[in-house]
Amino acid sequence: MTIDDITAISSTALYLIIKTSSPVLLVSLIVGLIISIFQTVTSIQEQTLTFVPKIICVFLSLMILGHWMMNGMSEFMVSLWSDFSVYIR
Repeated sequence: MTIDDITAISSTALYLIIKTSSPVLLVSLIVGLIISIFQTVTSIQEQTLTFVPKIICVFLSLMILGHWMMNGMSEFMVSLWSDFSVYIR
């Protein structure tokens, strides 16, 4: 196993991490931004107001996108394990 193989595996893994986590992070960001704008407009300065809607939206996005996320991670792990004989040389 060469440095190029390790670099290829690492870059593929990092790309997969970014690709699978970005939809949930974007949902959390958008919900937080909407709640912050609502708090600014109504002058409500409650810190816990953003927490519950974010948790609910992140949970719903994980329920909707979880199958896609798990398929991507499973495909990556299957490709790693199928090439295991190449890596140990």
